[in-house]
Amino acid sequence: MPDLRYKRILLKISGEALAGGRFGIDPATVSQICTEIGEVLEYGLQLAMVIGGGNIFRGMAASAQGMDRSSADYMGMLATVMNAVAVQDALEKQGHATRVLSAITMQEVCEPYIRRRAERHLEKGRVVICAGGTGNPYFTTDTAAALRGMELRCEAIVKATKVDGVYNKDPLKNADAVKYKNISYDAVISRRLGVMDTTAISLAMENNVPIIVCGMLNGDIKRLVLGEEVGTVVQGEK
Repeated sequence: MPDLRYKRILLKISGEALAGGRFGIDPATVSQICTEIGEVLEYGLQLAMVIGGGNIFRGMAASAQGMDRSSADYMGMLATVMNAVAVQDALEKQGHATRVLSAITMQEVCEPYIRRRAERHLEKGRVVICAGGTGNPYFTTDTAAALRGMELRCEAIVKATKVDGVYNKDPLKNADAVKYKNISYDAVISRRLGVMDTTAISLAMENNVPIIVCGMLNGDIKRLVLGEEVGTVVQGEK
């Protein structure tokens, strides 16, 4: 078994990543993502996950159209549970033990999120998929990812996206976009780079946990865990 740079990480994936360019959940795309994750699990990585719900329902967008913000956010939390169960199914079909723990209690579908229980699952080699956001409206799944990362004592928060790092402007629209190899928490906030929301960045900064932004389906997660320099590292100034 190779030496791993990180023994335990929190992986944040957007709900849109599961849609395969469409609306809802695309089983083929979910399977592809889980295959990539599974390659890293074989090395003994302890993995917790937070998955967004934007492929099914986005609370802030609905609120902007007149829906009560709390109601819209709760609907978004339910969407994350659906995504978590889909990822659980794909991972278990590939032979990986998983547990879905939700901040919103629904015992017929998944376990309630209890920190000590989640840590025990990680210690036993199970993938812990944290669903239901923080369980409170007005908080994004970015904040939920940072919160769970702190609670579960993860060594890094890895945000897997459709681009391979953080750029000074959208690389999909601007050929001259410049990629950052390292950047500080303060710079991410002041330049409004959209890595994660301000609350999530602040949580990571206060606890000195790095946020690593890398690609989703190009082997970046595996290379990162094995110690290669990939993506962009958001951390405190040295």
